[in-house]
Amino acid sequence: MERQTPAVALLGVRHHGPGSARAVAAALEQYRPDIVLIEGPAEADPLLGLAARKEMVPPVALLAHVVDDPAQAAFWPFAAFSPEWVALRHALDREVPVRFIDLPAAHSFALAEPAAVTGAVAAAPLDPIAELARLAGHDDPEQWWDDAVEHRLPEGGGDALAPFRTIAEAMAELRPLGAQRERPSDLLREAFMRRQLRAAQRAGHRRIAVVCGAWHVPALAAKLPVAADNALLKGLPKVKVEMTWVPWTHRRLSQSTGYGAGIASPGWYQHLFSSPEQTVVRWMTRVAALLREEDHSVSSAHVIEAVRLAGTLAAMRGRPLPGLAETTDAVRAVMCEGSDVPLALIEDRMVVGDCLGEVPDEAPAVPLQRDLTRLQRSLRLKPEPVERELDLDLREDTGAARSRLLHRLTLLGIHWGHAAAPRTGSTGTFRESWRLRWEPELAVSIAEAGIWGTTVESAATNRARDRAAHAGSLGEVTALAEVCLLADLADALPVVLKALADRAALDADVAHLAEALPALVRSLRYGDVRGTDATALRELAEGLAVRICIGLPSACGSLDTEGAGAMAAHLGATHTAVTLLCAAGPEGAGPEGAGGAGIRERWGATLRTLARRDTVPGLLRGRAVRLLLDDSQWDADEAAREMGLALSAATPPAEAAGWIEGFLAGGGMLLVHDAQLLGLVDDWLGSVPEEVFPDVLPLLRRTFSGFEAGVRRTIGERVRSGSTAGGGAATGASDRPGFAAALDPDRAAAARTTAALLLGLTEAQP
Repeated sequence: MERQTPAVALLGVRHHGPGSARAVAAALEQYRPDIVLIEGPAEADPLLGLAARKEMVPPVALLAHVVDDPAQAAFWPFAAFSPEWVALRHALDREVPVRFIDLPAAHSFALAEPAAVTGAVAAAPLDPIAELARLAGHDDPEQWWDDAVEHRLPEGGGDALAPFRTIAEAMAELRPLGAQRERPSDLLREAFMRRQLRAAQRAGHRRIAVVCGAWHVPALAAKLPVAADNALLKGLPKVKVEMTWVPWTHRRLSQSTGYGAGIASPGWYQHLFSSPEQTVVRWMTRVAALLREEDHSVSSAHVIEAVRLAGTLAAMRGRPLPGLAETTDAVRAVMCEGSDVPLALIEDRMVVGDCLGEVPDEAPAVPLQRDLTRLQRSLRLKPEPVERELDLDLREDTGAARSRLLHRLTLLGIHWGHAAAPRTGSTGTFRESWRLRWEPELAVSIAEAGIWGTTVESAATNRARDRAAHAGSLGEVTALAEVCLLADLADALPVVLKALADRAALDADVAHLAEALPALVRSLRYGDVRGTDATALRELAEGLAVRICIGLPSACGSLDTEGAGAMAAHLGATHTAVTLLCAAGPEGAGPEGAGGAGIRERWGATLRTLARRDTVPGLLRGRAVRLLLDDSQWDADEAAREMGLALSAATPPAEAAGWIEGFLAGGGMLLVHDAQLLGLVDDWLGSVPEEVFPDVLPLLRRTFSGFEAGVRRTIGERVRSGSTAGGGAATGASDRPGFAAALDPDRAAAARTTAALLLGLTEAQP
């Protein structure tokens, strides 16, 4: 008996399900519709033709954003195994009209309901899959659905529409259970979809296929009055939106970011869809290939045994085919020898996957996106979903151009790259390291940044000017000036420097000045490497350094513990900045007392004042002494004298412990080489009264825990051996392996020559 062909075929699906996708393909092939209607934002209709281009490779997503507020955005992702994508390609390949029939994004954004804005069109307060699984006697809805739908292979010769009639009947039974929990947005969307379905019928179409979430099928099949739908949709607010296609990734499909996404295993689903025959065998073969690439010993015998074990597990668990759980268990037991370490690699690379889609150049894009695409191609920086490290040599044109691009994008809030610490051995201002990873959401960031300009350079320039005008602190403007130099924004730098000078002149807080100085001094180094003029920055930096020297002693007086800790960090950073500032230009450059030697002398005097002022917390006095010692402005005897005073009986133990913490913040090797200083610490520690020792102990533990294990061990051995007393750095050292009583001039000269050659300070003499 011939099957009767319905005028409308409602194909209820689960979004991003390979079984649903195969079922839709079979149903459309049998039904042969003269129009295909798909659940999706109606504004996307002009973009659907791009899906037929060979350059369009899923996973991709429709991106909609509000024109006046690009941060309001939504994605509708499509994978190759998405039923909607299969329906779309079916229509385009056969030149059948295709439409999206869901509520326009313009209304969804205006209604500002979170579910609408995120594009989560398949969700419902009542989980229909969970409810069906419960009725079937299963406690795991995902496994039940996989067994009932996703793992079912297509059957030839049957009625391809029958499964959808069964789904429609099941949903019709479930809808009343969730009637009290219907969201207003779902009711509006279903009313709009019914309106679009009626429009297709009025246009003369007689074989209409509708692909939508299974939950909506009963609502679309219901014979509701047209007037009721019109009344529900009348007067809906709307905003102006723009839409385009953007590349998507399987990794993003595994997260709950709209259109029913949030599937745990997109890579596995892709495999189920693309390999309906010998699914498990092909999966195990791919797993073996991946493990071999990572130097794991996997043979053909392993593959055979893993396939057999997966099939046995499926039979024992009553499943029609081995699922992801069975294949994972088999791989762990046979190929990974019970270890979860290689299994994590399989999970990341295959179960989830890093597949990145592609979109034709003809897809609409904001001008900023087009300029960025041009720069990515010219600089050979391909967007990739897998994180990779990029080392740049700024002496090369390409390295410098790449650096400028990445810094400009960071300034615009487009965080494609993140600055990383240089690799071992890669030091100096002419090298940079970045970690790059392209995320689909960056399309929204690009749309947001488009308000600042049509090119990356102009947008970054305008953004820097705006940030300078609205900066909340001196440190923020200082950091912005550094970024402008890194990004080579010559047109923005004068505006930023003026804002910096104005704020620096008005800010009397020494802590703020000390926070700003290091970034300014670091920026001075970029002049030689990047070819930028940093003269104005030098003048500002020298002025800040002088003001810090004048105001620091009074600012450090009578600070509490927290304030002293913060100021100690500023003290160390300022010392480094002053050292770099004096080395960045000719000695004595600048106005009288402000450049080179003048700043160095002022800073040294400031440290001596801090070291000897009783009102300054011990932490800062000890830090100042250590900086003077490391800078060779004080010798070991002078440092020992200050330590003796600080650790005298007249000093409260807590204050003395703070002094030690500040002094030893530069590293514990000093106590290894200088027996006199170690003896002073040892003697003081032995004299701390028992009743206050518990209060001192946390400070000491914090100080010594920062030393390397070898340093702590050596200090302990020296204390135990009694070699902590004496009158000089060499005392007690001659009997220690590796230490001599006096300097060996010949050996020191060789080391000095080599160091000079490496640093390029003077011509090395043979």
